[in-house]
Amino acid sequence: MSVKLAILFYSTYGTNHAMAEIAAEAARAAGAEVRVLRIAETAPEAVVNAQDGWKAAAAAQAAIPVATPEDMEWANAYLFSAPTRFGSAPSQLRAFIDTLGGQWFTGKLANKAVSAMTSAQNAHGGQEATLLGLYTSFLHWGSIIVAPGYTDASIFAAGGNPYGYSHTQGTDLDDKAKAAIGHQAKRLVEMAAKLA
Repeated sequence: MSVKLAILFYSTYGTNHAMAEIAAEAARAAGAEVRVLRIAETAPEAVVNAQDGWKAAAAAQAAIPVATPEDMEWANAYLFSAPTRFGSAPSQLRAFIDTLGGQWFTGKLANKAVSAMTSAQNAHGGQEATLLGLYTSFLHWGSIIVAPGYTDASIFAAGGNPYGYSHTQGTDLDDKAKAAIGHQAKRLVEMAAKLA
């Protein structure tokens, strides 16, 4: 069975969108069928439009399909990418997770490989707490967490977060970042293939 990977992202200013695309490229190179899906915006349009960066990112992402519970059933692996909001996943992502009760209750999220990435404004802005909080939800689903751990030198070079790639705003998604994201995506695909 081939790996069908859903890469689900929420991105206020474009960082997590870019991270999702880097991961998608690496996952496809590793042999996965990939769907890049955005988490629906729940903030009022007036709020989004009041911030130029947020408005521009929303426009750039508008053509990307919105994630649905059906996508979660289709996939046999998941990679989530979303910014930190006060040390947790943003409400938009939490709202999507809250729509998955039917899939959870019927076991359609169980035994599937999952990993996560995040970003924050500063290096200690809650990235690890965000990832661990998401992993708590995934444990409830019965999914199999595939964190990067310290399984590749790229993890150390990009900041050393064993829970998942975490990006600090104001820095480029440089070659070190791309290598760490790529390794995480490839590891996820490899583990998902073993589970499948």
